[in-house]
Amino acid sequence: MTLKKILEKPILSLLAVVFSLLLFSGIFKASAGPSADWPNVQLVQVVTGLNKPTHITHAGDGSDRLFVIEQRGVIKIIQNNQITGTFLSITDRVRSPDSNPAGGSEEGLLSLAFPPDYGTSKDYFYVYYTNSDGNNQLSRFHLGVNPNSADPNSEELILLFNHPTQSNHNGGQIAFGSDGYLYIGTGDGGGGGDPDNNAQNPNSLLGKLLRIDVEMEPVQPVPSAYTTFIPLMTHSTSSTLIKYRIPADNPFIPVPNYRPEIWALGLRNPWRFSFDRLNHDLYIGDVGQDQQEEIDYQPGGSSGGQNYGWDIVEGNACYGSPTCNTTGFTPPIHTYPNPSPGCSSVTGGFVYRGQSNPGMTGIYFFGDYCSGSIWGLQRENNVWVWQPLTNAPAFQLSSFGEDEGGGLYVTYLGAGAVYQIVETTPP
Repeated sequence: MTLKKILEKPILSLLAVVFSLLLFSGIFKASAGPSADWPNVQLVQVVTGLNKPTHITHAGDGSDRLFVIEQRGVIKIIQNNQITGTFLSITDRVRSPDSNPAGGSEEGLLSLAFPPDYGTSKDYFYVYYTNSDGNNQLSRFHLGVNPNSADPNSEELILLFNHPTQSNHNGGQIAFGSDGYLYIGTGDGGGGGDPDNNAQNPNSLLGKLLRIDVEMEPVQPVPSAYTTFIPLMTHSTSSTLIKYRIPADNPFIPVPNYRPEIWALGLRNPWRFSFDRLNHDLYIGDVGQDQQEEIDYQPGGSSGGQNYGWDIVEGNACYGSPTCNTTGFTPPIHTYPNPSPGCSSVTGGFVYRGQSNPGMTGIYFFGDYCSGSIWGLQRENNVWVWQPLTNAPAFQLSSFGEDEGGGLYVTYLGAGAVYQIVETTPP
């Protein structure tokens, strides 16, 4: 999770303000494209009073509800611009800064994903969180007695990520792709510079983007050739069923010594990623170490297998040495500097595909956790160009999210608030 730098060093709040002002003054706008059309946008407050919101999404069930995750282990429902109730509370098993004993600033309930056909043929959903042992896990929960309440006792453990020594770099995003498979972004395991070399280790699930099939019917074991790769996957010893299987076209299935769950590798802390709902392009916001924050990209229809380079490179810069071999790496489509001294921590966003703000269409919105600033990124004549779009109403921009119609929202962790991004005038 990208909650590290500003929480650990409060003075960085001031430095983040300075960096944000520099961005908007034009000093760091050299890569912005003058010929691209950019909208005028503003942030409209939706709700306040949340406790450290870390993620926001919708169920795709026609209810027009928004679901907001609180880091401590609670999911709230927002409807008609009001908090209408608690959907799920699992604070008893989530390690976070608010738990007892307290966890690290990057631990907690981190993401939520509803499967295709939720609300019709399916009454369950998936969450990703840090458990009381400090490990990260993917779990399935079922609804309770009504659509606005989930059963906390219905948990099924799907996949466990051992994360024994560090509390940071947990990743945390989960999302279903248009192919119906679940994608999972995992951090490199924490510690500066990936000391355990997880991101480039093909036998580790950390520092990766994973792709698994959790919606197979009936539940089937994975092929026997991969059985030894599978970590703990059952919620109780009474069950021996495998809770997911490997999609047959995952890129590393035929490659010796690679975990078959891996879709892409070489990531440091992919806190937030998303799919363009129109063309299914994938955008990944990967938090940098000391030099650069980066946006990684994968076109829709990709067969996977990309290596984004960490910890050999950080963004476009060699990491740890003046020279490095980048053969076979996929470079980012955009980077921005991490000020020294200072704080930057990218929060990946979404390509806007809603109907209410036509000037925003096709622009990828992303931001920075430390400054709270929001930028736009789009392709102009096959060149990626970017532009600052808003001043920050608050710091600690923890997540972007969409509603069912493609409306775009942001959560601010420290302010406990949700805002909607809207267009003020046509470009």
